[in-house]
Amino acid sequence: MAVPTVLLSDLELDALTELVNLGVSNAASSLREMVREEVVLSVPKVTEVTREQAIANLTEREAKRLVAVHQDFEGDIRGRALLIFPEAKSMELVRAIVGSELAVEDIMELEQEALAETGNIMLNSCLATMANHFERSLRISLPEVIYGEGAEFFGPSSGAHADDRVLFMFINFAVRHRDVQGYIAMLLDLPSLATLKVLLGALIERTAGATIVAPPHDV
Repeated sequence: MAVPTVLLSDLELDALTELVNLGVSNAASSLREMVREEVVLSVPKVTEVTREQAIANLTEREAKRLVAVHQDFEGDIRGRALLIFPEAKSMELVRAIVGSELAVEDIMELEQEALAETGNIMLNSCLATMANHFERSLRISLPEVIYGEGAEFFGPSSGAHADDRVLFMFINFAVRHRDVQGYIAMLLDLPSLATLKVLLGALIERTAGATIVAPPHDV
């Protein structure tokens, strides 16, 4: 029997993209205070993919090992949020945060703490922005830093299921003239995705004052 799917419409994905952009903008302000330098974060359109597609996206773009900060969240929707970087790029971010003048050994000692704090700022800001606009509350776990490959982040070992969906977005960090590319991903089961669809629809109605019908796809 085919597994039922819940797909977000283009309009719902656009609304979610706006929420993520708001969250990222707030995170940039907090990160700016932490590094005492201008921080620019760009987030493109959010895409909804399967776990397999999320793994393939990371494998195609990033052949080497990855590092991720993940936080679980629970409430009306539940799932896992991840901030993912190529491991080599993560060190660039750490250097920007702790300072390039430190010795390599000192930077490595501070790596996990710096990454966890960055992930906590980024993921909490995005999740809190979503919760506030949905007029709901979320309980968010403490950040945890993990290393591995895409299959390990989204595979069964992370508590994922075959029908889980991933909201996937590429981000670009510009900190102290360092360009650090990474990804934000949110892993949701189908019931949570269905609830997210309802919450996005209600948000669109409140924002527009009326139900908005998405325009037809271009052929």
